[in-house]
Amino acid sequence: MNTVHFHPISKASTFKWLLKREYWENRGGFLWAPLIAGGISLVMSLIGILLGLWGLRRAAESGDLHIDNTNINVNGLDLKLLTAHMDAKGMADLGNALDATLVLSSLWPFVVLAFVVFFYCLGALYDDRRDRSILFWKSLPLSDTQTVLSKALSALLVAPVIAVIASVLTMFGFMAILSVVVLAHGGNPLTLIWGPASPLAFVASHLSWLPVYLLWALPTVGWLLMWSAWAKSKPFLWAVMLPLFAGIIVSTTHVMNLFNMTSGWFWQHIVGRLLLGTLPGSDLFYRTDQLQSVMRDSDNVAAALSPASQLAALALPELWIGAAFGVAFIIIAIRLRRRAGEI
Repeated sequence: MNTVHFHPISKASTFKWLLKREYWENRGGFLWAPLIAGGISLVMSLIGILLGLWGLRRAAESGDLHIDNTNINVNGLDLKLLTAHMDAKGMADLGNALDATLVLSSLWPFVVLAFVVFFYCLGALYDDRRDRSILFWKSLPLSDTQTVLSKALSALLVAPVIAVIASVLTMFGFMAILSVVVLAHGGNPLTLIWGPASPLAFVASHLSWLPVYLLWALPTVGWLLMWSAWAKSKPFLWAVMLPLFAGIIVSTTHVMNLFNMTSGWFWQHIVGRLLLGTLPGSDLFYRTDQLQSVMRDSDNVAAALSPASQLAALALPELWIGAAFGVAFIIIAIRLRRRAGEI
């Protein structure tokens, strides 16, 4: 008789499978939402470019277009002619303007990311209890620690990585649209678009932003998962209204004056850290002096958002203190799930 041997599945393999499960169950929010947002951004950008070209063409044909205090009257819009007299400073200004538009055009996937991660965490553990599928998952050889950590890592790493990819695709799609427009109007995309702009610098910036987001969003993700594991119903009200009501009470009673602090400190460091951590770039509100210094010294968008500037957030005490609280919230969420039963 042949004996069939079953090899135990490693914890690493199990955790990888759990991550895949979270991705496939939430593919609409993790993948398609940022991609669609990027596509909408490209469509809106194209409409704006076409309207701008229409306005420039009318100005050029009517002789109302001025370059170096000289009237330019051309038959149509010739970008090669219009940019022939640009000096080094003009090209630098062009590059900075292009970088600003690249940032704005590729921002949409990150805006979607904030909402996707927020509501994903709110329902991540609550939905299993609401539809009673938690009984099925608890019957499998899956620990509560692995399950909760897979949901936390999906929110803190998987979703942001996909958002970065969507943002990069949107950025290069925007540059491709500009290249076609420039080429169609007598310009050279290599010298007018790809040369002055800094797309590769922004790719490096996005990649360096990932560890910052993971740590900065940790308290919000942990807070939402904790209430998702505890709430019998309406986890949104518990997770959102509790810190908001606390902020209102602190503001009206002026209790922070006892600690020589203002109520604004409570809103920024307590309410904001609990509810706004999933918003990409929210750490900028905690280091405005540093960013203003970078902008003042460089006057360059790419430098202001460089990898060094992004990683400078790791020096913020607020980041590490919040991360510690986030870990504590996740531990509480794990313990709550262990005692979870039917609603």
